[in-house]
Amino acid sequence: MSNRFIKFIFLFSTLIAAACSTTKYVPEGDYLYRGASVKIEGKEVKSREAKAMSGELQGVLRPRPNSRFLGIPFKLWIYNSFGNPNKTKGFGNKIRSKFGEPPVLFSSVKVDYNIQLLTNRMENRGFFRASATADSSLGRKQAKLTYHAFPGPHYMISTVRFASDSSDLGKALTRTARRSFLKIGDPFDLDIIKSERERIDARLKERGFYYFSPDDIIIQVDSINNQHQVDLVVNIKTTAAEEARQKYTINNIFIYPNYNLSKDSIDVRAGERYKDFIVVDTAKLFKPQVFERTMFFHKGDIYNRTDHNMSLNRLVSLGTFKFVKNKFTESIDGTGNQLDTYYYLSPYPKKSLRAELLSRTTSANFSGSEINVSWRNRNAFRGAELLTVNLYAGTDIQVSGVNQGNSLFRYGAEANLNIPRLISPFQFNASSAFIPRTKIMLGYDFLDRRMAYSLNSFRTSFGYVWKEDQKREHQLNLLAATYVLPYKVDNAYKRRADSIPALRRAIDTQLVVGPNYNFLYTNTIQTNKRHTFYENFNIDESGVLMGVLSGANYRNGNTKRIFNAPFSQYIRLENDFRHYLNLGYGNQLASRLILGYGFAFGNSPALPYIKQFFIGGSNSLRAFRARSIGPGSSVPNFSRERGMAAPDKTGDIKLEFNTEYRPKFNNIVRGAVFLDAGNIWLLRDDPEQPIAGAKFSKEFLSELAVGTGVGLRFDVNFFVLRTDLAFPIRKPWLPKGERWVFNDIDFSREWRKENLVFNLAIGYPF
Repeated sequence: MSNRFIKFIFLFSTLIAAACSTTKYVPEGDYLYRGASVKIEGKEVKSREAKAMSGELQGVLRPRPNSRFLGIPFKLWIYNSFGNPNKTKGFGNKIRSKFGEPPVLFSSVKVDYNIQLLTNRMENRGFFRASATADSSLGRKQAKLTYHAFPGPHYMISTVRFASDSSDLGKALTRTARRSFLKIGDPFDLDIIKSERERIDARLKERGFYYFSPDDIIIQVDSINNQHQVDLVVNIKTTAAEEARQKYTINNIFIYPNYNLSKDSIDVRAGERYKDFIVVDTAKLFKPQVFERTMFFHKGDIYNRTDHNMSLNRLVSLGTFKFVKNKFTESIDGTGNQLDTYYYLSPYPKKSLRAELLSRTTSANFSGSEINVSWRNRNAFRGAELLTVNLYAGTDIQVSGVNQGNSLFRYGAEANLNIPRLISPFQFNASSAFIPRTKIMLGYDFLDRRMAYSLNSFRTSFGYVWKEDQKREHQLNLLAATYVLPYKVDNAYKRRADSIPALRRAIDTQLVVGPNYNFLYTNTIQTNKRHTFYENFNIDESGVLMGVLSGANYRNGNTKRIFNAPFSQYIRLENDFRHYLNLGYGNQLASRLILGYGFAFGNSPALPYIKQFFIGGSNSLRAFRARSIGPGSSVPNFSRERGMAAPDKTGDIKLEFNTEYRPKFNNIVRGAVFLDAGNIWLLRDDPEQPIAGAKFSKEFLSELAVGTGVGLRFDVNFFVLRTDLAFPIRKPWLPKGERWVFNDIDFSREWRKENLVFNLAIGYPF
């Protein structure tokens, strides 16, 4: 009998045992509730719409049956298999209470209540003569229900009329009709009615009706029974308060930038007027210009909800205040229909110091630690500027594999100044709810790769960050410069670098100067959506203008230098697209596609080493070591001299695809089943050392590396600990026709040693 057959029998027996034990704790005379289905009866609903309607109606039924994965109630099985229901303590009971789920009993189902829910939902959808019945199916201590829904005729909207009068409110109501959600010929839908009331309220708030609310709107329905149609009349309730009918303007604007929550009252007389604002800041913590840039309201403006929310969002996005509160009251010195607005702002402590000690392991068999010390000043120059200074030091030691002892040590510092305005000779009017910012960065990094080389790296940038809205962010660095200078190179490394260009480029003096732009779009914060997306596009260039002005051309021997280093000249593009499909009950299918392209010209024969693409590692192709794959079908450097650095695999073109199914086991533990594919390629052959199969060609798809695996994610809100166990199923360096390696999988010791890769990381891979 083969091992595979034995494994199959064992798995099948386990699944049967899990299925058979589901009724273990079902009381005598009761049944395990297996759920319910809804069948749409009658011909009023078209067959293609009946399925969607059935799913919607099934969603309102209560209670829900025990959850299942691949048809098996694992949580119920855990509940039945661990612990003792008559005890509360013990390890088994902890597992049971944390990961298990008690059986849902048929006796807990209120059939009449569910019938009422179904009837109400159908009536809300415009089926005014709806009804429902239920049938049960009992057997082997398990029960199911089938509900028969009879929608009846569907009522459609015949006419829509907005009643109005000559008042400001009546005229404003009439002007909202143009974009009404209520359309003639559409079916009647109570949810659309509610949305229409909220839409009208939002439009009226934009026109100064501060005290108006959706409850002040009435939408009268007159059904024409014989024709299955309804007439709708939108009007203001006669009971609406007088203040709800009035349009309000802004009078005084009070700002308290040093508000203490423990205080009961504030002396308004202590404030100083700055233009349209009264700033109560006796400690002089902030320049009043800060609030001029954040406030959309001005004295005499008609109240509108957009300016209200955008002002609050800007104050929050400053990052200086931990508490932001706003209230409107009838003006204390106004002439009527005027509002005074108050902004209560509680600042964070101005200065803070934070230290972190991290421990990590990587897919290249490196284990190490890092210490970070961060000093932060949230109001550096009284303009809500954020000044951050980071100091860090860390080490990585390769504790196993062929390169044991090849350790890394790095330390450095970075200073960032984040200014909540655009520093520019030109005037920009930003209408976003997010404050545009100027960012200035200066950093230094020292890298010591034992038995190889040491590098000094200096970097600086000046640019802008602005957001169109909550989903779209732009970052433009007008100047970004990086200068890499070798400090000390081991003699043995030098000798190897003379014959291996990849090793030499790692220690080349490099100067990258030029602008870059990054666009980010994401709606992943909208967790209620079935489909969410993430898009990150980056374009980076260096030396284009300098190359044109200097006439640099390495092909003609005319290489130009700055600070004794040839400046890099290239254009580089990278796009990272992600899609998240929410499957319900916390389960998710996540996918990512990365495309990268870099083109060097003029003063550079190739992309600078720090700008080349690589692939592999814990956040990339998890079945392969970091920087170990490619370019193309070139053979990985498996045989390395002990203690000697191996060249990283880099390229000019990158293609990577990842997909991962993430089942949710409970509030903390998630699983993962993933598939990764990708590779890197050279745009043109390396004249110094041609590599067979490294150049990008029309056969690039046949050169993809593919890996798969499983993992666990432990999500405790403030961080996610991730474990992945992966192995390759396609090796692009093997001969054509032999690259798929399914037949080689046997989980023997030798196979595991060569192929199995364990990754321990923080956060999701994408």
